[in-house]
Amino acid sequence: MFYWPVRVYYEDTDSGGVVYYANYLKYLERARTEWLRNLGVEQDVLARDVGLIFAVRSLTIDYLRPARFNEQLYVGAAVSGRRAASLDFTQRVVRADSQPAAEAVGDGGDGELCTALVRIVCVDAETLRPRRIPDYLLAETMREG
Repeated sequence: MFYWPVRVYYEDTDSGGVVYYANYLKYLERARTEWLRNLGVEQDVLARDVGLIFAVRSLTIDYLRPARFNEQLYVGAAVSGRRAASLDFTQRVVRADSQPAAEAVGDGGDGELCTALVRIVCVDAETLRPRRIPDYLLAETMREG
C-alpha cells in the first residue's frame, strides 16, 4: 500500500478540534493523486494530452476513530481491482505515531481512523462518458507505489 503523509490543520476540524467527516474524502483524494504521481502520471497532463480524467463513481467509508487538530496522519491507497474503465482502491487513514514507519502501518490497531473502498472511473475529458483506461496506464497501475 502506498502511504502519503497528511497533517491535520485547524481548517480541517470542527469547533471541537475533531476532523470534520467530509475532510477525510480530501485526504483520500490526495493519497490517490500522489500514488498516481509516484507512478509518473500527472492528471493535468492526462486531461490535456490524452483527453481523459478520473472521477469517483462510488465510495464506501467507515469512520473508526476521530483524528484531531495538528495530528500527523498517513493516508494509504492500493489498487484492489481493475476493469476496462475503472479502478477500485482500498484506502485507509492511520495516525503516524501508531507505527514506527509508514510501511508498517496497517494492523487495524488503535491508530486506524478510517477505511474506504473507492471506485474511480475513467472518463473522456470532453464528453464525460466512460472511456477505456489506456493499456500503458493500466500496466502502470500494477506497479507497487
